[in-house]
Amino acid sequence: MGIEVRYRGKVYTEPEIEDIRKIIARHPGESRFFLSKELCRLWNWTQPNGAPRDMVCRGLMLLLDRKGLITLPERKRELPWLSRKRAEPPEVKVDDTPFCGPLSSLPLDLLMVRRTPEERLYRSLIHHHHYLGYTQPVGEHLEYIAFSEGRPIALIGWSSAPRHIGARDRYLGWTKEERIANLHKIAVNTRFLILPWIEVPHLASCLLGQVARRISRDWMRVYRHPIVWLETFVDPEKGFKGTCYKAANWKRLGLTTGRGKNDQTLRPNRSLKYVFGYPLVKDFKKTLYDVL
Repeated sequence: MGIEVRYRGKVYTEPEIEDIRKIIARHPGESRFFLSKELCRLWNWTQPNGAPRDMVCRGLMLLLDRKGLITLPERKRELPWLSRKRAEPPEVKVDDTPFCGPLSSLPLDLLMVRRTPEERLYRSLIHHHHYLGYTQPVGEHLEYIAFSEGRPIALIGWSSAPRHIGARDRYLGWTKEERIANLHKIAVNTRFLILPWIEVPHLASCLLGQVARRISRDWMRVYRHPIVWLETFVDPEKGFKGTCYKAANWKRLGLTTGRGKNDQTLRPNRSLKYVFGYPLVKDFKKTLYDVL
């Protein structure tokens, strides 16, 4: 049996590994960054926004190097994120005067703050007031802050979807090929915070509705492709029930396995979470079954 290496849901065989060996041999002395760009060009390996998938490509090459199937050149320089801990977001002071009242008394202005000066405010408030803190997302992501008369009151973060979620995949009923081709059309709600001094009934479900009406356009503007399905995870062990998602007409699809994306033991190693999903278009399944 020939060589087979599985990486991020795809199996790579001897001809593909030989492609990488030839690129390394053809460009002696070049950096790993350069080699990954060359491989992306050879395989026409691009993200939906047209940018090369060089980070995924470098991950594949590192795996093959560790297995002894290729020999990468030495790093030209030590990457800063490998040699030092990422600094915590500094605290940004905001108006924390308690507010309690009906939703109708609260004028709302929802801003997408990715790649704007307000992104610093988002990171600070999430880090200092969300129980999970702030971690730098990997891949595509958007961040929103809801303001009321210039005052931040809530924050919502979205990221690229996990590759495998059993409850979601069974509900969508897509094949492996359809999932690989269309996973980028799904966004997962990773952070949702109503600031602790704000008490407004129905605010959370209202904001979910506002985001749902605009997130696909925002994603298109930043990453050049639309979003057709939203999902999130709710941890019942933390006392969360997903009430605001239910009120915003999200559907509870089932439970996670509690194993995480890199599990090799097939045993739960974290809490089981409810999976909720929400379609943004009527024919979402047809769109998610599209394979070129």
